[in-house]
Amino acid sequence: MIVEIDPDAATPPYEQLRAQIAALIRTGGLAVGARLPSIRQLARDLGLAAGTVARAYRELEAAGYLRGRAGQGTVVREIPQLSETERTARLADAARTYAAAVRELGIEVDVALTTAQFHLTHPAS
Repeated sequence: MIVEIDPDAATPPYEQLRAQIAALIRTGGLAVGARLPSIRQLARDLGLAAGTVARAYRELEAAGYLRGRAGQGTVVREIPQLSETERTARLADAARTYAAAVRELGIEVDVALTTAQFHLTHPAS
């Protein structure tokens, strides 16, 4: 599993990790049944506090992406099917987070939208 955390980003590290793991699951980069590294191991690998990784894993588990079992580790579940209401709510949350980052960076709206569109069509970039 390849994830990168930008310590200078406006987005908190747990959210960066959560979003990247969710994207890997949605795009098939992490298959159903794949076992994720332990919280301690991933924290060491990324230079994060174990609590940061634990929070990302908890949020992914609550969203239905992961299943953690004592002694068996954390594994990828089937991609959850979200209701239209939940999809709309998550989109609004993501848009608010993105808008806050754009404002903080002082980026022009047209540049921000072009950048977002590029990353929607080129997710690996």
